[in-house]
Amino acid sequence: MPLSSPDLLVGIVALALLPLIGWRIYRGLREGRLPIYRTHLSRDAGAAKFKLLVGLHGLAFLLVAMVAADLLLGLGLRERL
Repeated sequence: MPLSSPDLLVGIVALALLPLIGWRIYRGLREGRLPIYRTHLSRDAGAAKFKLLVGLHGLAFLLVAMVAADLLLGLGLRERL
């Protein structure tokens, strides 16, 4: 399947988002707080909430990575779903 222009553009945007999401996870684990809109959730506020938020960020990272790989490498994941 040849790459179309919109697929290429969305794949590049998804690929550009990966370092931002990864940096947010790394900084959150290192500093013990993650941003939520205009506020922050710290590890002290609740370990379960913090771990859930880190897990959601990790899941978002994996999903965006799958979208980028599918669109840029033509893996055909979209057709299989």
